[in-house]
Amino acid sequence: MKALGIDVGGSGIKGALVDTDRGELITDRYRIPTPRPATPKAVIATIKKIIRHFDYQGPLGVGFPGIVVDGLVLSAVNIHKDWVNFAGEKAIASATGSKVIVRNDADVAGFAEMRYGAGREAKSGTMIFTLGTGIGSTMFVKGQCVPNLELGHLYLPRHKTDVEQYASDRARKELDLSWKEWGQRLSEYFNHIEFLFSPQRIIIGGGVSKKYEKFLKYIKVRAEVVPARLLNEAGIIGAAAAAAAGGDCSL
Repeated sequence: MKALGIDVGGSGIKGALVDTDRGELITDRYRIPTPRPATPKAVIATIKKIIRHFDYQGPLGVGFPGIVVDGLVLSAVNIHKDWVNFAGEKAIASATGSKVIVRNDADVAGFAEMRYGAGREAKSGTMIFTLGTGIGSTMFVKGQCVPNLELGHLYLPRHKTDVEQYASDRARKELDLSWKEWGQRLSEYFNHIEFLFSPQRIIIGGGVSKKYEKFLKYIKVRAEVVPARLLNEAGIIGAAAAAAAGGDCSL
C-alpha cells in the first residue's frame, strides 16, 4: 500500500510517499523549514504544501513532537504553545480533506524500526530513542507500543536540568561537545533508563544515528545498544505505516 508520511520536527517538516508493505520510501523526501512561530495554522499550511508537492490523495500519517492522545495534542515543548490541547488530527483532516492519523513522533519512528528495521528480531523490552532537537522515546513490550513516554523530559537533579538540555543532539552542537563527551552523557542517561525500565535492546535513531561509530562506543550499559537502520527516515515511514494501519502502532 502507498501512503504519505509526514514528520513534524523542531527545525524541519519532512514528507515522502512510502511503500508500507516494504517500509521503504518510494519518492525523495521533501523538506520545508518549520515555520516560526510554529503555530497550528502555520504548520498545517506547511503540511498542505507537502501534500500538494506530491499531488497526493489518500491516508496521511503525521508524526508530531509532543504527547498525542486520540488525535488531541497535549504538549508542545519544542513547538508553539498554541498546540497544547489542540485537536490536531481533526484540524489537519479538515484542512486537507484526507483521512489523517496523528501520533507522537517517537512512537511512529519506533513503530517503523520495530516493523522494518533494527527491532525486527528484538526480544521483549525494546526502547527506541530519537536524538535531535529534543529526545523522543518509546518502548515496545511483546509487540505493544507504550505511547507518549516523553523520557527526554526526565529531570536530572545532579545537573539541575532535563535530559533534552543535557544530552540531545542540539545540546551537543550548542555546547560544542566532543563525540566522547556527548557519548558519556548519553551513557549516563541510558544507565538511568536501564535502572527504571530494564530494556533488553536500546535503538538509537534520529539523523545523528548515521554517525553512530563516533559515539556509540562510549555508551556503557547492560542492554544491547544498536543504531536505527532507517535513520532519519523512520518518522516518515512509521507515520505512513500507522496511517495505512488505521492508527494502530502495535506489531
